[in-house]
Amino acid sequence: MLTLGTSLFAAGAWMVRRIDDRIDAVDEKLSARIDAVDEKLTARIDAVSEKLSARIDAVATDVTDLKISVARLEGPPRHLLAARG
Repeated sequence: MLTLGTSLFAAGAWMVRRIDDRIDAVDEKLSARIDAVDEKLTARIDAVSEKLSARIDAVATDVTDLKISVARLEGPPRHLLAARG
């Protein structure tokens, strides 16, 4: 009876260790894949961020030029009454 219990315990321990090894292997594989996806996404996000920053800067420059053009068209404010000195 003791021999049967010992062998069942040893078999259970062996199965747990084998399952742990498989889980560790899957964990390493998943970690590597997740890291690769993270690097790709980070690169894409950085590229989009740079592109958007360039576009925003271009729009800001265009708006500034537009404001200057409108100010030139409007000219200085006209006074209704002229001051005589």
